[in-house]
Amino acid sequence: MSMRNIVAIDLGASSGRVMLAQWSSANQQISLREVRRFTNQRVRRADYDCWDLERLEQEIRLGLAQLDDEGIVPDSIGIDTWGVDLVLLDANGERVGEAVSYRDKRTEGHMAQAINDLGKGAIYQRTGIQFLPFNTLYQLHALHQQQPDWQEQVQHALMIPDYLHYRLTGQMNWEYTNATTTQLLNIHSGEWDSDLLTWAGVPAKWFGKPTSPGNTLGYWTSASGNHIPVIAVATHDTASAVLATPLMQDDAAYLSSGTWSLMGIESLQPCVSTAALNANITNEGGAEGYRVLKNIMGLWLLQRVCTELHITDLCSLIKDAEKEPACRALVNPNHSRFINPDSMVQEIQNACVEQNMPVPQTPAALARTIFDSLALLYRQVIGELGTLRAAPLRQLHVVGGGSQNPLLNQLCADACQLPVLAGPIEASTLGNVGCQLIALGELRDVSDLRRCISQNFPLEKFEPLNNSAFAAHQARFAALSQPAKELAYD
Repeated sequence: MSMRNIVAIDLGASSGRVMLAQWSSANQQISLREVRRFTNQRVRRADYDCWDLERLEQEIRLGLAQLDDEGIVPDSIGIDTWGVDLVLLDANGERVGEAVSYRDKRTEGHMAQAINDLGKGAIYQRTGIQFLPFNTLYQLHALHQQQPDWQEQVQHALMIPDYLHYRLTGQMNWEYTNATTTQLLNIHSGEWDSDLLTWAGVPAKWFGKPTSPGNTLGYWTSASGNHIPVIAVATHDTASAVLATPLMQDDAAYLSSGTWSLMGIESLQPCVSTAALNANITNEGGAEGYRVLKNIMGLWLLQRVCTELHITDLCSLIKDAEKEPACRALVNPNHSRFINPDSMVQEIQNACVEQNMPVPQTPAALARTIFDSLALLYRQVIGELGTLRAAPLRQLHVVGGGSQNPLLNQLCADACQLPVLAGPIEASTLGNVGCQLIALGELRDVSDLRRCISQNFPLEKFEPLNNSAFAAHQARFAALSQPAKELAYD
């Protein structure tokens, strides 16, 4: 019998964790322990909205040091984070400038310029990636125009998890699943697209060859002198979350629910048809094939409302929201106005005023507006995905932190008229762990991992109930999400 200690460092846009997974090969059991949790708050630097990388690295090292103090020697370490954002390094491997967040406003107008200069269809055929105004392609174009003093010093550009792996090992890497989120990777060759880099105004030499998840990059040395392998997992947190989603049938979709909602299907081939382009579907890399999905603003709206109103009891808020009338007020969660407004409460209320809808005034009414709007958007996306695969979807797996919200799960089941299977909550962590276990030879493949997860982490099922409220309001919601008003087109 072998026992493995696997460290998964999972960083989201609002928090991060150092997690210890203990694996028993004898009974195929996985247990998780949270070693360290910390907030991830953006900071204002050089007039930009930035990530505090020094603090994130410090928190990671403190979590690893705690395990070392406990006498636990990990078999491996892996890091996953959000996508899109870059860290710039000079010839000595030192950081250049700031790690500017995708929520910063510097990219405003750059996506429209790319579409005008290169053609929307041409970009999509090259990359298969959803048009979002903060994609790395537009970040680099903004860098070229706004920060030439930074650019002239740069020799390397790393995605956030690649940078953190580099800080632990001294080895640079460009992991494939996160690289695909940039809208810079050519979907046909799997290499960085030279024409898109030229348009962005940056040299190809900044980027190394993309590598598949599962390779050992190097070693982190603990204070006690142990050399621990660092494995490049599926470093995009959604890629890791989908890895851990126990999809057991071909007609099942997934919804990774957190700050963002990522709804999609798995496919061995990308979907870059005109219908996919019109629906703004993305084809991100997975550990196996593609994640054909759509990015939805998700619980970011609720998180901001709770922060502004100083709400800490989320369970009570959800119970109060359940008592509110269904679909009284609706917004389009994917509208660009909700990316990073000064006040989310005011922005939601303003959107309702503009659409001549009742204005939610209480926390419960605001939460219900968000939940109903998300459920209707999920319904719309499920329909788009079913059309693309030319066959209806018959089951939806909801994973991640949002899977703990019973009201949203039920509304999702009702709106989509599909059974919803909720869990596991720690999907991105488990996908991170699973990728390491596959690399270490403890599991055969993704199917083996999913079988283990379904045995170790029971799912909660939500059957669809009355569809009348959502069916009656579908046309009303559709009017809010016409292309001219969608996130990608503003």
